[in-house]
Amino acid sequence: MSARLSGVLSALLTPFDNDGAVDEATLRRVVDRNIEGGVHGVVACGSTGEFTTLSASERRHVVETVIDQTAGRVPVVAQTGAQSTAEAIELSRHAEQAGASALMIVAPYYEPLTIDETKRYLRTVAASVNLPIMLYNLPIATGVNMTPALVGELAREVENIQYIKDTSGDIAQAGQLIHLYGDVIATVVGWDALALAALAEGAAGIMAGTANVLAAELVSIHAAMSEGDLHRARRVWDQIYPLVDAIMAAPFAPAVKAALGATGFAIGNPRLPANPLEPVVAETIARLAAPFSLSATV
Repeated sequence: MSARLSGVLSALLTPFDNDGAVDEATLRRVVDRNIEGGVHGVVACGSTGEFTTLSASERRHVVETVIDQTAGRVPVVAQTGAQSTAEAIELSRHAEQAGASALMIVAPYYEPLTIDETKRYLRTVAASVNLPIMLYNLPIATGVNMTPALVGELAREVENIQYIKDTSGDIAQAGQLIHLYGDVIATVVGWDALALAALAEGAAGIMAGTANVLAAELVSIHAAMSEGDLHRARRVWDQIYPLVDAIMAAPFAPAVKAALGATGFAIGNPRLPANPLEPVVAETIARLAAPFSLSATV
C-alpha cells in the first residue's frame, strides 16, 4: 500500500505469552482492534512494541504477522533501525519484501553516534531500499537530537526520506519541522501528550502508543481538527488526557499494556527484564482506563 502516511498512526504493542514468546494470535487481535478503532496506519516493532527485547528473527516475524493481518486495510510502517548498519539494512530489506508501506529508522541507541555518523547510517540504510523512509528522532534513547536543519538536509539529499517522527517532546522543534521544512518532509509527532497540540500546529499526523487503548478517541480528535472544530477536539482531549498523562508518567509500554488490560482486552505483561507496573500505579491507570473500550462513543 502506497497511501500517504497521515492521521493517527498506532504504535502497536507486542504481546507475549506466559513463556515470554511472541503471542501471534493476540498480536493479530491487537491489529484488528486498532484498525476497527479507525486508525490511519499501524507501526510494527516500535518502542511501544518493545523492539529492543526482540531478536532479529522475532522482529521479522512480528512485521510479517502485522502485514498479513492488516491485509491492506491501512498502511504498515515497520521500524527497522538497529545497533548496526548491516542489521538495519537486513531488517529493512526484509520489511520491504514482506510488503511494508514504509520504514521507520531509529539510530543506534546504546553508544551515541556523532552527527556525521548518524547521517551516514541513515543515508546508507535509506539507500538500501526503495520504500519511503520515516526518520525516528528519539534523543532520549539515542543521545542524538536530529535538529530540524539536519532533518531538512537529509530530506533534500535522500529522495525516499519523506517523513520524520519527532519524539523529542519539544513542540517548538516540531513547529519548526512543520513550518520551516514542510516543503521537503512530513512531520509526525510521537509524543502522546502533545497529540492535540501537534495537530493544531499542523502536523501531518501523530504516532501514539496510547492508540492501542484510545484509537477511537484519538481518531475523533483528528477528525475534529481536520474539520476545524477545535471545541469538539478539546472536549474529547479533556476526556482522555488524564489517562494519557498517567501512562506517560509511568514506564510506557507496561503502562499501555496495563491500560489495555483494564478495558477487558487481555494483553499480558511486558517482556523481561521489564516488570509489570507497581501496584499503586497500575491501580491508577486501571481506574482511568476502565471507561474506555472499542465501542466507546465520542
